[in-house]
Amino acid sequence: MTELRTPAEIEQMRPAGRFVADVLRTLEDEVAPGTNLLDIDARARQMIRDAGATSCYVDYAPAFGRGPFGRVICTSVNDAVLHGLPHDYPLAAGDLLTLDFAVSVQGWVADSAVTFVVGGDGTEEDQHLIATTTRALDAAIEVAVVGNRLGDVSATIGAVVREAGFEANTDFGGHGVGRTMHEEPHVPNDGSPHRGLPLRPGLVIAIEPWVMAGTARLVVDPDGWTLRSANGRRTAHSEHTVAVTADGPLVLTAR
Repeated sequence: MTELRTPAEIEQMRPAGRFVADVLRTLEDEVAPGTNLLDIDARARQMIRDAGATSCYVDYAPAFGRGPFGRVICTSVNDAVLHGLPHDYPLAAGDLLTLDFAVSVQGWVADSAVTFVVGGDGTEEDQHLIATTTRALDAAIEVAVVGNRLGDVSATIGAVVREAGFEANTDFGGHGVGRTMHEEPHVPNDGSPHRGLPLRPGLVIAIEPWVMAGTARLVVDPDGWTLRSANGRRTAHSEHTVAVTADGPLVLTAR
């Protein structure tokens, strides 16, 4: 069942959104060539502990993973695009890193992801991947308004992704956010406009476009979690938690 949040409840979600945004901003500033993925997880764990927050990932054990996850942040490198399980890997200059982070603060969840190049600007392809997911996310947020439907959000993502020369994958996508990390509705990264759930004030969703160069097919690592591009090429992922309000979309995880 899809739940709608009151204006007061959306206000109560703001601290979670701010915290998630602050952690991702801090980690992006701190990560450098030589930083180990386990150090990123330890740093995020420390910030969660200091804030009195609760990780949404450490005990997460869905049917599609080999759970529990055991870490507090997803670190997906290069051809890994989703659910990257932190492990003993020192990042190199030019690595393409996605950080995906979700926590609960005072009983409310926020979820966000960002992709960036470690120690530099990366290749033109890297920048195109990142720019595409960012554009798709921004465009989807713009249409997350009262009177539209969920299909408008999904179709907007798909259109931006295809225009940029990528294929849209709908195996994994966005989702409702509230008291838990994954709630109804599912928000696919492609769809038909003017179809699906009407967008009403109080709907809170994570919108998360992701792309892989040259393929739409995923493969799973032996760790049971990390999802990679089937062709071994690079990937990118962008995500924000967004509330639909009478005054327009409110990005709770804005950095």
